[in-house]
Amino acid sequence: MFNTKRNFAFPGRSTAYGEKAMAATSSPQATLTAVEILRRGGNAMDAAIAAAAVLCVTEPHMTGLGGDGFAIVAESDGTIHGLNGSGRSAAAATGDWLKAQNLKSIDAHSIHAVTTPGLVDCWLTLLANHGSMPLDDVLKPAIRFAENGVPTLPRVAEDWAELAPLLAKDEGAAQHYLNAGKAPSAGDVMRYPALAQTLKRIVCEGRDGFYHGPVADDIIATLKSRGSLITHDDLAQNYANTVKPIRTTYASHQVWEIPPSGQGLTVLIALNILKIFGLRHYEPDSPQRRHLEIEALKRAWLFRNRHIADPDFAEVPVAEFLSEQVAQKLAGTIDTRRASTLSITWAPSDTVYLTVVDENRLCVSLINSIFHGFGSGIVAPKSGVTLQNRGAGFVTDPSHPNVIGPAKRPLHTIIPSLTTRRGKPDMVFGVMGGDFQPMGHVNMVVNRYNYGMGPQEALDLPRVAPDGLEVAVEASVSQAIRKDLTAMGHVLHDAHQPLGGGQIIALDHARGVLIGGSDPRKDGFALGF
Repeated sequence: MFNTKRNFAFPGRSTAYGEKAMAATSSPQATLTAVEILRRGGNAMDAAIAAAAVLCVTEPHMTGLGGDGFAIVAESDGTIHGLNGSGRSAAAATGDWLKAQNLKSIDAHSIHAVTTPGLVDCWLTLLANHGSMPLDDVLKPAIRFAENGVPTLPRVAEDWAELAPLLAKDEGAAQHYLNAGKAPSAGDVMRYPALAQTLKRIVCEGRDGFYHGPVADDIIATLKSRGSLITHDDLAQNYANTVKPIRTTYASHQVWEIPPSGQGLTVLIALNILKIFGLRHYEPDSPQRRHLEIEALKRAWLFRNRHIADPDFAEVPVAEFLSEQVAQKLAGTIDTRRASTLSITWAPSDTVYLTVVDENRLCVSLINSIFHGFGSGIVAPKSGVTLQNRGAGFVTDPSHPNVIGPAKRPLHTIIPSLTTRRGKPDMVFGVMGGDFQPMGHVNMVVNRYNYGMGPQEALDLPRVAPDGLEVAVEASVSQAIRKDLTAMGHVLHDAHQPLGGGQIIALDHARGVLIGGSDPRKDGFALGF
């Protein structure tokens, strides 16, 4: 086993430990909210949804009521549940409409990139299935923060500044998310009274408070004025649905992902390839390990882009793609010493991931997103709902399974995950960052199960990721690694921002403790008690 202990002579953060319960999020207010809910007797789902709602206030460029959510839930006996809470295109987005539009792609800031919001129904479904507290108690912290205000966090402020020109183009966005035309600086207190009122309406009226009535009217009026096809019926008929998570076995652990329309299949294909190479023979931060991960992901990406789509419209042969024969075939195309010329179309997205585990070992892996920074850049002015642009995940080739179509879900990047061992939950984790997420999941699984890293160490390790024909590298990647990867034929460039962000809670059943980590690339932390 490699030495992965923290050197306390260098800057860093310690791994979190707790006995009863733990939460890990990208925002201090969200983590504290989750812990407070747990201390008051709420369970992991109550705490997770409460924290997710707070994140809509503390990280509004990353998530919001106009976005989507996915979850994987593990019970203490190892029973695994999945939920796809993503939105859909308009029922009127037919093949005839697409032909008449003559679109080459769905531009990220086209009105046709806006899909129906799935997040609110996702939350309410999860609470109905697994929660224990009244909705009022769950959403009260977010309402309080929205009304009273929250200081803008450092990483949030940095992201927000880049998005100010987009927000300035939309009256509702400028109204709710700019101060005199400018993005807030770190420490500036931001208040969201319209969002607070929308949350209060959901508390009073449940699902109907969002998908019908004044909030729905505001959303549809905003979309209609810009030429969207989405109607009241499209909004009202968007429901989350239960899905059966898919899995593979890696280093004696079962790795679970949401099935298509999510891209979790990409992770499992890449892990199946990597099993063949025995990564434990290489150092954790060696160029050989990095090279093999890059090449495995490139090959898994081919399956992602060709096949992943809404399963209601296209069959995705998951079992075939996860077979040993496919893994062996793909591994056989990898030169262990030389980079391939395969290309990945890669783009970041703005997402929050959080995880909560409670005293009864109910494990929640939850991810929410509005896709790009502030989604479409369109905010419904009366309700304060930011509308996502997830429809940019569609293609416009009529022969492709992921082509935009009526009431259809696009290929989705956000993917919660967890692992089990001997039938019990072992690690609850996720990584944010759009198309980086499959590489992030691979990194976490390899870091934990090949190299024995603790949750915090696994998240801290510098990252690289294939990006087009090149490889994006974080500033913290050593010059020696850069030199060796270049010698293998990889063309490197500096990542514009840190690659993703993530949270991990590991379960030590033998000692009865929870072990957590939170990504230093974000503002949050893990906290247990």
